[in-house]
Amino acid sequence: MLRFFEKDPYAPIQYLYGVEKVLYKGKSDFQEILIIENPHFGKMLILDGVVQITEKDEFFYHEMLVHLVMHAHPHPKNIIVIGGGDGGTVREVLKHDSVEKIYFVEIDEKVITVSKEFFPSVAGGIHDSRVEIKCMDGAEFVKGRNGDIDVIIVDSTDIVGFAKSLFTIEFFKSVKDALTDEGMFVTLSESLHFHKDIVIAVQEEMRLIFPIVDLYTASLSTYAGNWWTFSVASKKHDLRQMRRDFTIDTKYYSDEIHQQAFLPPKMYEKLLQRKLPW
Repeated sequence: MLRFFEKDPYAPIQYLYGVEKVLYKGKSDFQEILIIENPHFGKMLILDGVVQITEKDEFFYHEMLVHLVMHAHPHPKNIIVIGGGDGGTVREVLKHDSVEKIYFVEIDEKVITVSKEFFPSVAGGIHDSRVEIKCMDGAEFVKGRNGDIDVIIVDSTDIVGFAKSLFTIEFFKSVKDALTDEGMFVTLSESLHFHKDIVIAVQEEMRLIFPIVDLYTASLSTYAGNWWTFSVASKKHDLRQMRRDFTIDTKYYSDEIHQQAFLPPKMYEKLLQRKLPW
């Protein structure tokens, strides 16, 4: 059996996956795109040597990225999804009946095209009439908007290369300006095991811009460090509180998971004070 060695830029270890079949290999204007079939995880989407999603467990990531902010917001109607070319984040946002418009902003059109072919259960929602696809830099799309968006979700690759524009103070300022008075924002922020300094840096930058910032986590088997973090911000509301009933169909996320996902307050403070012992 062939083997794939992941090339994660931040991980102190290297993951190895068996390859039953190479389904696609190509290169866009932005990155190398590889799709393989693994005996355990099924089809896997790999960008620049780093695993992005797998058929078996993608729902853990997509549900946790989307549903905490969507349930913390009292009436999310207009949404921006930045990145997430596989379509999984858009699929989860569409589960909320309150949604009227999704701006799906993915810089690499090739990822969307390939995902539609090889991951139809993930990308199936992107042709919904409420979805408007914009193939451009998400930071540029958000810049200059003025208080018309309820929720902004960043589903990017690791914080390197062209994705760096989505993790700057300037971008966070643009996000805040684009949000309504009750607006909320969430982004991935790497692993609490392997990338603690990155997690803290994202938190510190967001806290310079937003009045309410928090951190929650999920266990993700195919992301380096496994204990994955999501940095979240709000202009008005406590993000730990659900403001809408949990009625959607999910595989993992629930009202109970929502309450348990956030770091305990004392641990969160230790993190920000750089007192965690690892």
